[in-house]
Amino acid sequence: MTAYRDEASLLAGLRAGERAAAEAMVDATYRLVFALLCRLSGGDRDLAADLTQETYRRAWPALGSFDGRSRLSTWLYRIATNTYLNHVRRPRLLAPLEEELAAIVPDRSPRQDEEAIARQGEERLRLAVLALPEALRFLVVAHFWGEVPVRELAAAEGVSQVAVRKRLHRAFAVLRQMLEEP
Repeated sequence: MTAYRDEASLLAGLRAGERAAAEAMVDATYRLVFALLCRLSGGDRDLAADLTQETYRRAWPALGSFDGRSRLSTWLYRIATNTYLNHVRRPRLLAPLEEELAAIVPDRSPRQDEEAIARQGEERLRLAVLALPEALRFLVVAHFWGEVPVRELAAAEGVSQVAVRKRLHRAFAVLRQMLEEP
């Protein structure tokens, strides 16, 4: 944000349609949004890249509704999380792979059982987080995977920091119960 002193001036530039402001926003937030989506997608970098593009595609027309109560990155995290959830809920279209091409396509399945076992715990946690109620899920994803401070989450949600901490504590209790089940 070199040309833009702070987020308020960046936001003013975005609302004025300045290309430099859009580039500055993407430069400042792309890595964070991509990392969040990479975690949500279980490490699938190609899917995370696609969903990051979709996040920004959805954000542009909605910039007018951004009220500035939270940081721009926190607002983008919310859009990114919703983009991922919409992707997960979307029915999949499967195209058959021709036999000639199947021989060329490398097998990307895990090489050993140990790799699958190592990822099983991470996957259980990811699925448990995704199964949380929406309000709790956003807080957990934004705070722990997106590293958004409690203060910013409180501003984004319009509640106190104590309320955010209580909600995170409640989310941990639900996650603990979900993960203890076989």
